[in-house]
Amino acid sequence: MQREALTPYLLILPATLFLLFLFLTPLVEVVLLSFQGGEGWGLQAYQRMGRDLYFRDALRNTLLLTAVIVPLQVALALVMALLVQGLKRGRDLFLYFWTLPLGISDLAAGIVWLAIFTERGYLNTFLQALGLLEAPRLWLSYETPLSLFLAVVVAEVWRATALVFVILVAGVQLIPKEYGEAAEVFGATPWQRFLRVTLPLLKPSLQAAFILRTILAFEVFAVVLALGGRNLPVLAGEAYYWYTAYQNPQVAAAYAVLILLVSVLATLAYLRLLRVRPEVGG
Repeated sequence: MQREALTPYLLILPATLFLLFLFLTPLVEVVLLSFQGGEGWGLQAYQRMGRDLYFRDALRNTLLLTAVIVPLQVALALVMALLVQGLKRGRDLFLYFWTLPLGISDLAAGIVWLAIFTERGYLNTFLQALGLLEAPRLWLSYETPLSLFLAVVVAEVWRATALVFVILVAGVQLIPKEYGEAAEVFGATPWQRFLRVTLPLLKPSLQAAFILRTILAFEVFAVVLALGGRNLPVLAGEAYYWYTAYQNPQVAAAYAVLILLVSVLATLAYLRLLRVRPEVGG
């Protein structure tokens, strides 16, 4: 009996040791590095981060991108998952094509969309062919911050919706069909079945999707770098520039700690807002 009680802990022990070695140790080192300064320990790195010319723009852009991208991706992935679940033929084919972006790196995706939105890219060529533009338009310039922001949103939605889609497809498949059939027998409309049956039972999957995608959205960097460079500052990008261009790992670590704190706060908010009751999660 005692051995059976220890079995779950023994099974997760390798993963726990792996996380402690490859996550907790670097995390502690980064936090300690952020409090180091030329005059010993202190908040010099955080003060310098706060005085950074790009700090406010980077924080604002990161929060705005997260607030726009994550709901769009979850909504789109939910529609895709329900459509796939309702297919009787060709389901595997749709799953294959809709998950293709998972095999593309962030930087490669950014370069693909750069070829579309650049001055001599496919978008301007297409619009000129239709007669909607007389001359190529700059979509990714610092003079057009809105179009640059929207280009990043489009690229990120295309690149990372597949991740949320995979999570929600797995969640939809776990919902017993009998629940929907029973609701249909009692006269529930498709919209009512979605709101009263599907959505509540999908809450564990939605919670995981929101948490994972929000954390990754706070770390967005390669797509922004490819499309806009410094024209659209983000927190992860500033950490990169302070570490490489300015040779100041302390301020870079301060940016990393800020990203971590924001991610933790968002995770706690999701855990509270999308709280899963034991009878729903089990």
